[in-house]
Amino acid sequence: MTVDLSMSVLVVDDYNTMIRIIKNLLRQIGFEDIDDASDGALALAKMRTKKYGLVISDWNMEPMTGFELLKQVRSDPAIDSLPFIMITAESRTENVVAAKQAGVSNYIVKPFNAETLRSKIDAVFPG
Repeated sequence: MTVDLSMSVLVVDDYNTMIRIIKNLLRQIGFEDIDDASDGALALAKMRTKKYGLVISDWNMEPMTGFELLKQVRSDPAIDSLPFIMITAESRTENVVAAKQAGVSNYIVKPFNAETLRSKIDAVFPG
């Protein structure tokens, strides 16, 4: 695993239970520096004040969706290269294609476990 487990990870989801689940999975993998944001605007503010190594965001959020957050990140030169993994309950092909075209680093369909999360993170940080 070539992933730097000491890097900061930002988990973005408007559902507290999901944030808790993802944080627990990240801890199982070995990450310790994990922040969270309950919406896209808050996530953007955090990304502009702290250097993150990875963002894991839910797609379906209000008022700013994870897809809109991804587009905002990719259009900001200060954070446009930040690895970004999108999580969604929907595996519709058009969503995956739209996310890829918008510059998503990887895509996870719920439900998932620590092994799936680790493999998706590994794919973002090739050795």
